[in-house]
This record gives sequence, structure tokens and C-alpha cells, in this order.
Amino acid sequence: MKGISLYSVVPVRAEARESAEQNTQMLFGETCTILEQKPRWNRIKLDNDGQEGWIDAKMLAPMTEEEYTSYSKAYASAAMVSFPMVFAVSENNQQTIPLTAGTRLTNYQDGRFEILGVPFRIDASMVITQPIELNEQNLLQTVRFFLNIPYLWGGKNAMGMDCSGFTQIIMSLFGKRLLRNASERATRGTARADITQVKAGDLVFFNHEGLNDGAANPQKITHVGIAIDSTRVIHCSGRVKVEKLDSTGIYNIEQGGYSHHLASIIDSESLL
Repeated sequence: MKGISLYSVVPVRAEARESAEQNTQMLFGETCTILEQKPRWNRIKLDNDGQEGWIDAKMLAPMTEEEYTSYSKAYASAAMVSFPMVFAVSENNQQTIPLTAGTRLTNYQDGRFEILGVPFRIDASMVITQPIELNEQNLLQTVRFFLNIPYLWGGKNAMGMDCSGFTQIIMSLFGKRLLRNASERATRGTARADITQVKAGDLVFFNHEGLNDGAANPQKITHVGIAIDSTRVIHCSGRVKVEKLDSTGIYNIEQGGYSHHLASIIDSESLL
């Protein structure tokens, strides 16, 4: 059985209870496969990145096979919200709904889109219809609107993001589809030989937080950011920010030391 989120952001949890850890979030218009059903909860697998978890059943709308097939075709080439947050207005009842960056807009044209037969209006200046070309100038122009968004475990929206959610949303604007977790992504794509080869948009992985507090574990990827160039990285740690990058890792000026140990760098051009 298939389902779709018609809410701005829906938490996907590790267990079937409100107090359970949030693994990720489901954005407006995202679809999923329903793996298991309980009276109040559904265990799902997101179609976008394969992430699994539990979602409040009332926040998921069921889809027929016919609806899902038609919608999936439109979703594949859909426009996308490119700013942290924008409000869409339903043309049926004039109610607004906040949409966050990375939300796909099916059947979009000139500031209007339609989802499952419901038409909406949206500010066209905050929507892209094609992926942005990935270069340093465009990357900086895009991410500046995301600076200072606070860290939230499992988050991937303007009110809170974790490191993997931030990179997933930003890279989607450049046409790159990433897995949800940093540790899974670190094995995909072509690795750079060293930091001198880094280009804007490369994914930079780290294997220890608080480098000054102990030895790094090279087997465990704990953090990911996006390289601006070989000396700067933008990432979400406490908040979205730009920090100094070198062959050791991320240097935090405020703390006067390295906060993350560099593990590997993946060439963005090798990512799909």
C-alpha cells in the first residue's frame, strides 16, 4: 500500500510512540510504502531515500495504485522549493500551508502547482524548475539563506536540520539525490585523493566529534558537510554555519580547536 504526506513536515520515528526518537521527516508531497499498520501508527519506507520508521497514521493519506503511478511520473520532473520556507495558498479554500526547501511541486507552471487534483498558488521567485548548476558562486548564493538554521536530530526543514538532512536538502536543489544518513553516503561516489582536489559541492565526511577529546574512529562516520572550496565547509553542527576546513578537519574558531576529524571527500560529480 502507498501513502502520501499532505502536511508541511511529518516526523518519522524509530518506534510507534510520540516520545520516540525522530529518525527523519517526511515533507509535503513525499510518498512512501506502508510496511505495517497498527491502530494509530504506520511503519513506512520513504520512496525518496529508503528511510524507514513509524508515522502517525492520521498524517498519511492513502493512495490507490492508479493515483500513485500517475503522481510518481509527475513527481520525477517536479519543480522544487528553493528557499528555506515559503507559503502556498490553496485555490480551493484560500488556506495557506508552509512549505520547506526541497519540497517538490507537481504540475507546476507560472506560480501554480497541483497535487492530487488540488490547485495551489506560490511565489514563483522561490521555486526552481530545473536543478541549479553546481559551482562555488551558486552554492554560496543558495546556502546563505540557510545560515543559522538550528540543529535538530532527524530534521530536514527550515525550523531545524541535522547534518545529513541539511546536505540532503541542499544537494537536491543541485539535482543530487542522496541517501539520508551520512554513514550510508560515505560509501557512494568517487573519493578524492586529498583535500587539495576539493571542488565546490563535494561531500566532506568526518569520523569523530570533539577531536581534541580523543582519538578518531576511522570506521565510524558521524558527520557530513558540503565543501565550498578546499578551505571552507558549510555544515550543520549546533546551527548551519561556514567554518575553516583543512586536512585535519573542521577548525572551530570560537572553541579554538578542531571539532570534527576529516575522514573522506566524495566528488560531487560522481553523485547521481
